[in-house]
Amino acid sequence: MNHSLKAFSVAALAAALTACGGGSSSSDDDSTGSMSLDVTDAPTDQFAEVVIEFTGLTLQPADGEAIEFTFDEPKTLDLLTLQGGETAPLLENEEVPAGEYSWIRLTLNVDNSYVTETGGAEKTLFIPSGAETGLKLVSGFTVAQGGSSSFTIDFDARKSIVDPQGAVADYFLRPALRLVNNLEVGSIAGTVDESTVIQTECADSSQYTGMVYVYEGSDATPDDLGSANEPLVAVPVAYDEESTTYSFKAAFLLEGDYTASYSCDTDDNEADEELTFVGTQNVAVVADSEATANFPAE
Repeated sequence: MNHSLKAFSVAALAAALTACGGGSSSSDDDSTGSMSLDVTDAPTDQFAEVVIEFTGLTLQPADGEAIEFTFDEPKTLDLLTLQGGETAPLLENEEVPAGEYSWIRLTLNVDNSYVTETGGAEKTLFIPSGAETGLKLVSGFTVAQGGSSSFTIDFDARKSIVDPQGAVADYFLRPALRLVNNLEVGSIAGTVDESTVIQTECADSSQYTGMVYVYEGSDATPDDLGSANEPLVAVPVAYDEESTTYSFKAAFLLEGDYTASYSCDTDDNEADEELTFVGTQNVAVVADSEATANFPAE
């Protein structure tokens, strides 16, 4: 991978070592750290493919010039293969200056980014300013001095992709990116009882089996996508033929308290809808652990 550490000249390194009381025997580890960055996608059943081609990225230290990375080969990723905790690497153990960072910018090849609908039709995906400025994620993070720091960007295609009626492109990408430290995240997984899935309020259960909505904080009031109290993630429930159960998994959740609720009503992220929620419950997520939230028969 070709990259330039614009803010980190040899002179600056020497000055930093001197300021820390280091001598000629000091190592770069005194002022740098190793950083890895992956990408994942919150589950969605809206499309068969969501393909984005990444050509590089930029890191902005809180104090200093930007650090640019250009990939030797573009990374063309179908985000829908990166669900349920699956990831793909953008950076792998790259040495960068340690300390605080303000934002990340992802550089894209918009001409090779598209979506495929569930019926098999390939559609254009317009990324506003994608060709000029890429996708900017304004989320502070810290690279540990002398250690390894690992982060994941959750793309969340369900929230990000909208259908602009009458526009030139078939779909627009309205980024809903989320950055997490991999040392601070866990997951929620569980099952939904079959009788709940096929209750009369549901859509055709042969085509749609509902979603589990996950909200930040305990005792949250469930609401639909795009609302003032929209979920952090909405995870499709899928039928597992091996276990003959309807199951779900919400991954890369920061440690803390959450509210989980199930709805079998279809949810348009551009419309305000009244959904019927069942089984609403509080769930505590612990880092590096999987919490359980089951939805029994109603």
